[in-house]
Amino acid sequence: MNRYFPLALLSLAILAFATLMLVIAPGMQINSRTVPEALRPYTEAELRGRDVYVSLGCVYCHSQQPRSADQAPDGERGWGRPAVASDYAYDAPHQLGTMRTGPDLLNIGARLPSEAWHLTHLYQPRAIFDWSIMPAYPFLFEKKAKAAPGDTVVALPEGFGPASGVVVAGPEALDLVAYLRSLDRTHLAPPDSLRDDGYASEAPAGEGETE
Repeated sequence: MNRYFPLALLSLAILAFATLMLVIAPGMQINSRTVPEALRPYTEAELRGRDVYVSLGCVYCHSQQPRSADQAPDGERGWGRPAVASDYAYDAPHQLGTMRTGPDLLNIGARLPSEAWHLTHLYQPRAIFDWSIMPAYPFLFEKKAKAAPGDTVVALPEGFGPASGVVVAGPEALDLVAYLRSLDRTHLAPPDSLRDDGYASEAPAGEGETE
């Protein structure tokens, strides 16, 4: 019976130490980082699109954390400089991801800024890459006999669109594309984000995309 009290104190001490080292200290370290002037907060449309991104489970196939050259050839893949803490200043929760069934998306807005490309790709990835295993999201779109004023018509190759009429992007599709186009961390990282070897100053994301 007398051993329970010291055991409880030891357990509380271990929990307090773990909380300090794994939660409080990293939080203080991250909060002290400089937010780059080039990094702007998300707009309302982009935030709605981010919610769609989360709801579709995109994080299960895409990461948002380009790595340094000693970890992966992400720079050679055109995915941009390695990510630093300040890149996620406006992300809550972050979408770092661990799987790369598809490419890293932290700089997809820089690599592929075209709204039309993203809409086509979301409606039917095989319309762009015939080998793609990415799921299609036709429920984010609407088929109409004729586009109305203000509608955003999706450009589709022959054989991928309806036999008649047009495919129009829905609000969720437009918001999701707005979020994807906002993903651009090709600016130089703040000096206080650089490691001793200066890895975060590598060249920005390249052009083009291979899914």
